[in-house]
Amino acid sequence: MRNAEVREIDQPSYHHGNLKRVIIDAALQAIGESGPAGWSLRELARRASVSHAAPAHHFGDKQGLLTAVAAEGFGLFADALERAAADVWEVGVAYVRFAIDHRPYFEVMFRPELYRADDPSVQSAHERAAGVLITSAHALSPGAEHDRATTIAAWSLVHGFTSLWLSGALPESADGDPEALARSMIRLVLGSLR
Repeated sequence: MRNAEVREIDQPSYHHGNLKRVIIDAALQAIGESGPAGWSLRELARRASVSHAAPAHHFGDKQGLLTAVAAEGFGLFADALERAAADVWEVGVAYVRFAIDHRPYFEVMFRPELYRADDPSVQSAHERAAGVLITSAHALSPGAEHDRATTIAAWSLVHGFTSLWLSGALPESADGDPEALARSMIRLVLGSLR
């Protein structure tokens, strides 16, 4: 199944000065095929049909490229969560949907050892996403003294479910509806808090 956000590498875009985009797209394809660690910059350059020095020129090293992937991923993630923010239950579903539809980004975003977590573009996008998650969890919290515990519980629930779904550990992963199951599970587990 092809990831919705990974674009085909379009050689003409290189000639139009969009080399960074071509390299990031090649990285997303590589991550989708072999994970965030299963490729080198040289291999990525070959995949993108660019000089072997191009990825290093634009991103410095693999960590720099994965920093760009994480920043872009957190930005898209924040956008998705913000679109769902009006309905506290749908924020959790948006979390799951994003991970499934944008798996290569997701596989990098929550592995800060792979990228420069202190990069301002990563921090800014991460804070936007975290803000929506925290606000939603606080809306479920039985009281201010439980806000942090509620936030951790809600995040653990949706992230744990997402990890189980993506790994194929749940029987439903083969042909089930992840959004419907997530929606049901979130309401069942967190509904008593509201």
